[in-house]
Amino acid sequence: MVSIITAIYNQISMNRLFIEYLTQCTNNKFELIIIDNGSTDGSADYFEKNGAVVIRNHANYSYPHCMNQGIAIAKYNTFAFLNNDLLVSKNWDVKALEIMSLHELEIATCCATDRMESNIATYRSQKKWKYIRNPLLFLFGAKYCNLKLMHFLHCGNWEKYAAKRYSTFGSTINEGIAGSNVIMKRSAIDKIGLWDDRIQSADFDLCIRAKLRSIERGDIKPVHLLLGLYFHHYIRLTIKSQYPPFKDFDNLISIQDKWKDLDKMNEILKDSGMSID
Repeated sequence: MVSIITAIYNQISMNRLFIEYLTQCTNNKFELIIIDNGSTDGSADYFEKNGAVVIRNHANYSYPHCMNQGIAIAKYNTFAFLNNDLLVSKNWDVKALEIMSLHELEIATCCATDRMESNIATYRSQKKWKYIRNPLLFLFGAKYCNLKLMHFLHCGNWEKYAAKRYSTFGSTINEGIAGSNVIMKRSAIDKIGLWDDRIQSADFDLCIRAKLRSIERGDIKPVHLLLGLYFHHYIRLTIKSQYPPFKDFDNLISIQDKWKDLDKMNEILKDSGMSID
């Protein structure tokens, strides 16, 4: 059983696709918690009609603030923090939990368009996606049919694409994170804490905190990519939607402000293929 937590602001067409794939491809019982940041296109009502629990903010809040709102009311002990511009693959939840159990992981992430098994694979994925997304988004906008077309042009038959990837990589893992999705046990929150609501790039911060805890205490493993599982991420579709300024903007700091010893942090993060610029 999984508590899926997602923050939204408008994007009704993307939200329709998101919940369709979530419903079709999730095997276990789940609750969907939507944090709506003042949508004006009926998105909050749409999710509510489809069985989601909706927290209605009357302003736009930062991502980590929203994730913590979801955690506060979640019923289950496994959380999936998913972007709304994301399409999950079949049986993702069963496979993810099996792989996490096999490797004794408390925090994991599935590969996505913007983070693959290697730097070269990530580059190729992003390049192909930009060639597809940019002209179609410019010509036809983020309409439901256009979003489906983009996905098809990038992946072809979705079920076969995801199955082939699982056949190729199976339960193998690499240290690292794809920020569009994070799967976390409640036990991990007990060890490293909630999302830091001062930092918008809080997925990166989460990765650092898990890595430091693994070094200093050894009671949790760093965040790992589940290479056999793939989600299609529309990449920056949310940013391009021109959402209002964050209500909690004055509370936000940069990740560099928090982790001031950049050389030390980059040395710690080298195994994950990440760095603080």
